[in-house]
This record gives sequence, C-alpha cells and structure tokens, in this order.
Amino acid sequence: MINALIVEDSRLARVELKAQLSSLNTKHKIIDVVAEAENIEQALALYQSHDIDLVFLDIDLPDGSGFDFLTQLTPAPKIIFTTAFAEHALKAFEENATDYLLKPYTLQRLTEACNKLILPEHEPKPRQQDKMTLTSQFFVKDGRRCYLVTLAQVERFEAMGNYTRVYFAQEKPMIYRTLTQIEQRLPDKEFFRVSRQNIVQLSQVTHIDICSSGGLELNLLSGDKVEVSRRQASILKSLLAL
Repeated sequence: MINALIVEDSRLARVELKAQLSSLNTKHKIIDVVAEAENIEQALALYQSHDIDLVFLDIDLPDGSGFDFLTQLTPAPKIIFTTAFAEHALKAFEENATDYLLKPYTLQRLTEACNKLILPEHEPKPRQQDKMTLTSQFFVKDGRRCYLVTLAQVERFEAMGNYTRVYFAQEKPMIYRTLTQIEQRLPDKEFFRVSRQNIVQLSQVTHIDICSSGGLELNLLSGDKVEVSRRQASILKSLLAL
C-alpha cells in the first residue's frame, strides 16, 4: 500500500485527482490518499502525523513554493509534481522527481506517472526522527533550484548560525537547520564532528596532516581543508589509532 498526501490549494483539483486515483487499476500498486492539504503549513503537520510514501505536490501554494515544503521533509518521500507551469523551476528538478504532471492531465498520463513508483511492499518506512543512513535522501533548496541529495554524497556540513551549509558534488547550498540538529540524525560511524563549525564524512578524507601544535587538519576529496579542534583531535586520533 502506498500512502499518498495531496498538496494542492484548489479544492476542485484535489477532488479530481482523488477521483482519478480511485479509478486506477494498476496490477502491483495501490495508492491510498490518506491526507490532503491546501498549503504548506497544513502539509507539514499532516506529513509528520502520517506515514507518507508519496506526495502529489503543486508548486504555487498560498504560503510559499512547493520546494520550500520539500526542504523540510526527512526522509524524502516520492514526489509527483502537479502544476500548470511547465517552466516553473521544474527543469532543474526533473531528474529527482518521480514525475511531473502538467495541468490539465489525463488519466492515462497519471497512470504513467504512478507506474514509475517503486516501493518495496515489506520495507519498513523510517520514522521522522530516526537516524539516517548513507542511502537516506533529503531535499535542499538553493534559489530556484532544488536538489534531492543522498547522504553518501555529502562531504561535510558547516554551521552558519541557525543555518547549515551542505557540501556535495561541488554544490554548497544552505538549509534552515542548526548543525546540532543535523548531527543528531547522522550515522555516528560515517560522520564525525571535527569542531563547533564542521561535521565531516570520514570517507571523504584523503589524508590527515598533523600540525606542529599537535592539532590535525583534514584534507578532503574536494581539495578543501578542515581544521580539527584540539578537543576533537584527541578523540579522532583514538578513533583512527593515530
């Protein structure tokens, strides 16, 4: 069973989509619309209170962009966009969405989109506050672009006040979460907090320089260098048996 959330400000559009979904007769998939919202505030509350696998998401919402909603979802669900605007930031996101439907769309087009869903029937769905794994995905918005990032892609996280900069694939957008909030969700064996400012994925470290002061400096695959605080350096040395 695929639990779906519809996020659409038009009541008639929601009614029509639910009617179309109820008429689908796919062989291996059943989509159950468990909740619907007309704005981002409602959508977030419903997403947190339901086990949502799939979101049918409009782009233009009364209290912001659908992309603003996506950046607050962890773990990331499957997304099918429903929009009247073909060029409304979708070109930057095509590869990461399951599909997008341009209004008005036909039942056949909706069926094609739903047939792209691949959700193992017996795979447990991670809860909102569970630890992430390297295969976990999350959304990051950067201006008009929105990325679906797999945790394994992330080189490091850098504190920027109440925001955190995420470094991955030569990109470095910011998300509205503190570094401490992110640290609580990260797998301990793969990520290490090297200082108050940075958390580094250890597999991204090419080599470590030991400074004359006894401190450490990490050299990363991207070419960046990150200093390890004195307190964390002793922990890291013990961890890596340096």
